[in-house]
Amino acid sequence: MSQRIAVLPGDGIGTEVTREAVALLELVAARRSLDLDLWHLDLGADRFLRDGTTLPTAVFEEIRDTCDAILLGALGDPRVPSNDHARDILFGFRFGLDLYANVRPVRCLDDRLSPLKHHGAADIDLVVFRENTEGVYVNVGGQVRRGTPDEIAINEDINTRKGVERILRAAFEHAKLHGKKRVHMADKSNAMKHAHELWLRAFREVAREYPDIEPVHVYVDALCLYMVQDPSNIEVVVTNNLFGDIVTDLGAALQGGLGMAGSANLHPGRRCAMFEPVHGSAPPLAGKDLANPFAASLTVGMMLSHLGHPELETLIEHCVRDCVVALECTKDVGGALGTRAAAAALRARVAVRLG
Repeated sequence: MSQRIAVLPGDGIGTEVTREAVALLELVAARRSLDLDLWHLDLGADRFLRDGTTLPTAVFEEIRDTCDAILLGALGDPRVPSNDHARDILFGFRFGLDLYANVRPVRCLDDRLSPLKHHGAADIDLVVFRENTEGVYVNVGGQVRRGTPDEIAINEDINTRKGVERILRAAFEHAKLHGKKRVHMADKSNAMKHAHELWLRAFREVAREYPDIEPVHVYVDALCLYMVQDPSNIEVVVTNNLFGDIVTDLGAALQGGLGMAGSANLHPGRRCAMFEPVHGSAPPLAGKDLANPFAASLTVGMMLSHLGHPELETLIEHCVRDCVVALECTKDVGGALGTRAAAAALRARVAVRLG
């Protein structure tokens, strides 16, 4: 049966790397006879500035009901300082589809990309499970006496037993499926005694269901230290929305920068999931053929795995590694190629491996 993919190119460099990601996806689909239906949508800053549209309800419902995946480019445009379109699209999918697991692999593909003096690529291979629908990002709060010296601004940290337990279990299930030996859970239960005591208690209870996996509780500031000191001891990390946002950017630095980092937004067991490179729209780089297309390419690999083809994710990752080693890449990771040329070099290697 045909598998339908909604494609939203995003803003800024998002449109450029998404174009190359789609070309890679089309190549793989043609060589492997995959029946993929790509639905290209005109949603983003340009559309918002044209007629005020962000994410129409009818479009969201059709994606929810008919699509197997969403390929999303980075959102954000200085012409929309409120970022209304980005928030409506990104949070509309995350919350509307209940994509509670943001999954970000942190895998360094070449020693040259590691910023750590005593650790190379073999030491940097972990994955972060970030809770995606709760925490401070649900935007519960308000402001009082705005614009005065007595202004008060509040954002509430929302944590439910259901939400915490399901992301913990997703992390342990991933560890079990992939033969990992330990799961680190990061919180600040020493300082946030109510919300994060729930995380700690639930972590200990869920861990009992997985006796072959070592549960490691760590405060998030210590986790950041350990990731820099010796990432080889860390395999799977699970944490809340805010901390996950921060920790994954640190992780991206360990793998060569945001241009090498892909991500998935999932509800394990459900059909429709969203895939996006983790970098921003970088307006100053837009239109200059400078953006690294590899994060979007690795994201395509994650999407293909979700669609039932994990071997294609492995193939794409191997080809990205080969490009980096051969310096067939953009300047941010040591090469001299532009976006188009780096993406073309990757597709050439993928084509050879696909035969």
